[in-house]
Amino acid sequence: MATPRSLYRTLRPFSTTTRPSRHFSDPKEEAKLAALRRYYNLLVLRRDYAKHVKEVRVKSIMEVELMRLEMLRVDEARKEAQNEQTRRLKAEAARVRAQKREAAKHETEQALLKQKAEKLENLKKKEMLREEKKREKNGLLRQSSSGIKEP
Repeated sequence: MATPRSLYRTLRPFSTTTRPSRHFSDPKEEAKLAALRRYYNLLVLRRDYAKHVKEVRVKSIMEVELMRLEMLRVDEARKEAQNEQTRRLKAEAARVRAQKREAAKHETEQALLKQKAEKLENLKKKEMLREEKKREKNGLLRQSSSGIKEP
């Protein structure tokens, strides 16, 4: 099958224009030229369609990539929020533990102070009892030394 270019080359020496003359053309040649034009138009359409498909594919790939990036961003934000919530909960738990520890420490200190106060009170009672006994003894000694005996 002859290409349009080769046909133009063959007709060029016989014409003053770049277009082939139709006055002396064969009906067979005319049919061939029409078939070649249709073939060329089909090639142009195929090329344009391929370009269009390529552009659509590129656009589709870009949209998918943008959607993926958006999903990654949303997922990262969700994870960050979840981590922040976990940190807050851990901080709250640590604060509660510190309060309990402080309350236990305070309770222990109060118990120790109470025990200390009870010991001091017991010591004072014992000391008072000793003093009382000592006074009684001294009183008995004074009475016995003065010679007065009471019945």
